[in-house]
Amino acid sequence: MSATGKCLCGAVTFTAEEVEKHVHACHCSMCRSWTGGPMQAARCDGVSFDGAEHIKTFQSSEWAERGFCSVCGSSLFYRMPETGMTMMALGAFDEQDQFDLAGEIFVDEKPAGYNFAGNHERLTAAEFMASIGAGE
Repeated sequence: MSATGKCLCGAVTFTAEEVEKHVHACHCSMCRSWTGGPMQAARCDGVSFDGAEHIKTFQSSEWAERGFCSVCGSSLFYRMPETGMTMMALGAFDEQDQFDLAGEIFVDEKPAGYNFAGNHERLTAAEFMASIGAGE
């Protein structure tokens, strides 16, 4: 499916041509620090931005960067530059009801104060890293 979205102030807008409707929630400490809670994101291809001059990136690991609006600070994406894989933040999409929670990662780092309902995959940090071939 395709989808549109924007940051909180509207300085950055985007269109994504290929969007997975299945969202994943990440409970790692970096995502929680960046978003104030779990990062919920959908994998997207064919993303184009208007207002790209307002996008700033932060290299959060050896393999990934996070993009945000330099005007309002809204989280926009998590991207792996080497592969081009882009995960757009759920909160940035205009129509969020079209998505469903398909899984959670880094569940062993999740604070005890909240839980997501539903029957979906839940992976620890080690399980997730092994699933993407990291650390081999």
